[in-house]
Amino acid sequence: MIKLTESAKGHFEALLAQEQDGENLNLRLSVANPGTQQADVGIVFCPFGDEDPADHEIHYQKFSLYVEQESVPALRDAVIDYIKNDFGGKLSVKAPYIRGQQPSQDAPLTERVQYIIDHEINPNLAQHKGFVSLVEVTADKEVILRFGGGCHGCGMADITLKTGIEKTLLEKCPEISQVKDVTDHTAGVNPYY
Repeated sequence: MIKLTESAKGHFEALLAQEQDGENLNLRLSVANPGTQQADVGIVFCPFGDEDPADHEIHYQKFSLYVEQESVPALRDAVIDYIKNDFGGKLSVKAPYIRGQQPSQDAPLTERVQYIIDHEINPNLAQHKGFVSLVEVTADKEVILRFGGGCHGCGMADITLKTGIEKTLLEKCPEISQVKDVTDHTAGVNPYY
């Protein structure tokens, strides 16, 4: 599952040894927002007994690394390294599945559309403090969306839908028959435009 390089193990051992209660400390690893572009790894001290019973334990000679159960899929095949440099060093976490895995072409249309929204469309809309949510994919392969944030009430939402979102979705999933916006834009607060 997760591999710690010798350099990373040494770094963690040194950190734990510096703490007053280092003998009673371990480490806990979790991922915030797994499967999204905002995914981020957190490593914190974990006093003995504070680990969650559902955590996955990886035991090393001088400490244990507890991995939050919900974060395990995102950390599959992850490599944690400590790279020394002129300023001391930096921790490197390479986790190929942290932002999710692109669904195969034969995956359900809903999964493929959601992946495109999460990994391509919403990161672009975030520049305007907006986002779009998938409401449903109908039996007729219509994609129903709802705008939020800075896109809720924005006067450019129709253009964003047609020239950005619909174009991207149809390029990636040509079987889509139509893309519709069901947002009540008159109720939007703090739109971008």
